[in-house]
Amino acid sequence: MPGLARDVVAALRDRIAVYASLPREQLDGDIARVVERALRMFGQVLATHSQPTDHELAGVRESAARRAEEGVPIDAVLTAYHLGAAICADQLQSEAGPEDVSDLLAIQRLTLGFLQRVTAAVAAGYFEERRTMFGDEHSARQSLLAALLDGQQAESAAERAGIRLPPGYLVLYLAICGHADESDHRVDATIVVRRRLRRLRVELEHQAADPVLSMLSADGGVVLIPLAVAPSQLSTMDWKRFGDLLERLGVIGGTAVTAGAVATDPAGVAASAELAREILSVARTFGRPPGLYQLGDLLLEYQLTLPSPARSELARLLDPIGRDSDLLTTLRTYVDSGLNRQRAARLLHVHPNTVDYRLRKIASLTGLDAARAGDLPRIAAALAARDAHSGLLPPPTR
Repeated sequence: MPGLARDVVAALRDRIAVYASLPREQLDGDIARVVERALRMFGQVLATHSQPTDHELAGVRESAARRAEEGVPIDAVLTAYHLGAAICADQLQSEAGPEDVSDLLAIQRLTLGFLQRVTAAVAAGYFEERRTMFGDEHSARQSLLAALLDGQQAESAAERAGIRLPPGYLVLYLAICGHADESDHRVDATIVVRRRLRRLRVELEHQAADPVLSMLSADGGVVLIPLAVAPSQLSTMDWKRFGDLLERLGVIGGTAVTAGAVATDPAGVAASAELAREILSVARTFGRPPGLYQLGDLLLEYQLTLPSPARSELARLLDPIGRDSDLLTTLRTYVDSGLNRQRAARLLHVHPNTVDYRLRKIASLTGLDAARAGDLPRIAAALAARDAHSGLLPPPTR
């Protein structure tokens, strides 16, 4: 039996990459003992023609739990047992003659039954340990996230979570729009939300080698993506990649996703998360389309969300228009279309002459002429101030 056990251990090392990477001490110690115990159990099955009991399989479950704790993939663990059984079968067949065919068939049936029992025991032990580990791991990661968001010293929390703090984090504050299925009374909305959040988390986890920290609910939340470099070293291509990520999240989630984004070192996560929330609020207040926004994308809009006498005065510049939605919509569309009257007309579904007429009327009412270059900055600021003054969301607070 010891010689056969050594052959099986050697085969594990040679044919299964994960086992080849284990320390020699572990292979010759714990792994060798597990193999010998399994071989003796298999020999007992062949001798008695009865499969092992749950009590006899307790060692298999315990061994599988240790492999789970060590991070050995379950497919490698199961392959190890099947490889051991195959080696035993090869040895028995090499010693059998033509008169042993019926015995070999019986051995084959017993082997399949043994592997079925062992596979179930391995899966039970492995996944029970993984559930325990996941609970502990999830709790430790949430504690780290809380420490970072609270501005506390995060080193000890990171150590408990088994995580080395990265050079920086990309802090995302997400807003997730509802999915159409959530309003379908025939569909369980809770299941729809959970499935969407699971898909989003999986995609986020693919963004870094280190763990991504998140606190998400049905309508959004905060995400910390570890950075491999300091925030100051991020390139334009890096930010394009982050923008592409938001687009993918929208496709994966089947809904619109908007985010305020700030890159910071771990010590700055608390302040950056608040800033990212404010950027998101500004983007939504001003009706920006889904996507990723940095402060630099919304400098004017952000400044105008801060209450001041200047903001109120700017907003009042357009008061003479009153409640004429056609005039206000035309002015906004003309500015957003790059001062192109033809494009603005197409977007408004009117004749270009109608756009000209409305712009002239706005000029006569407000004194702001969209055809005059000097008035354009005041027009853009007045529109932004008006939006902030009656925004869809409360202005950010400091």
